[in-house]
Amino acid sequence: MNPRAVLMVLAMALCFTVLETTAKWLSRSYPVPMVVWARYAVHVGLMIIIFLPRMRLDLVRTVQPTGQLARATLMLGSTLCNFGAISFLPLAEVKAISFVSPLLVTAFAVWLLKEHVSTSRWIAIMVGFGGTLFIVRPGSAMLNPAVFLALGAAFCYSLYQILTRRISGGDGPITALFYTAFVGFVFMSFMLPHTWKPPALEHLPYFLLLGAAGMTGHYLLIKALEIERASALSPFGYSQLLWISLSGFLVFGDVPDVHSLIGMAVIVSSGLYVAWGHRYVKDEEPESAIE
Repeated sequence: MNPRAVLMVLAMALCFTVLETTAKWLSRSYPVPMVVWARYAVHVGLMIIIFLPRMRLDLVRTVQPTGQLARATLMLGSTLCNFGAISFLPLAEVKAISFVSPLLVTAFAVWLLKEHVSTSRWIAIMVGFGGTLFIVRPGSAMLNPAVFLALGAAFCYSLYQILTRRISGGDGPITALFYTAFVGFVFMSFMLPHTWKPPALEHLPYFLLLGAAGMTGHYLLIKALEIERASALSPFGYSQLLWISLSGFLVFGDVPDVHSLIGMAVIVSSGLYVAWGHRYVKDEEPESAIE
């Protein structure tokens, strides 16, 4: 396994932890749509500054405009749902629920990509979904309508991964990353007049950090996947759950209870099995938490 790729994925996990922690902190003072807009606005601005002088028109030239629009819209839906969920719920629990996305990708691949999935992987998928019941259980504080936002984020991200696979081989990864941010920025700009709240001067660095962490995390993921298989890197992608739990405790005082910890362990174990813990058969594609 390439150690550089491993380090990139570990750094990616830290970047996404910073992204989601900052988003939760800002959502206490600003509307979620405004926070999402800032995340994409800074991302677009940084890509223009960093990549446009070198790539010029290659940064925006695409042979799959419809595919990029659909893909970016799904990512925007995932971001909106995710930021909405973490504004109401603890970070670690929301992240654990979002990690059902590799299981959803496997299930959707049967329907949308006509891929074969073995019986053992179907069992792992069912066990993983069962793990969410340990986190979202009757009578607990986690049984909150915002849970559906967390599930919506996982659903949108799963379809995003499926569509990414379908349109792969056309545009370069940096171009795809630019359109992912640009489409989100444009869509959220239409909502901005209805959700705008003048930011306090001391909060501006946090808005910049929000977009910088998002762009850097996705860029590190792209570079890691250029030199190593996603399924091989998957265990290191799950390290984000450790960082996000620590961040939630230090910043917000959130401590997952025993039931949530069991659910997290079940979801992660199922995801890892689906990714690389069994013997693959012909036409079966591994999934991971970082694709």
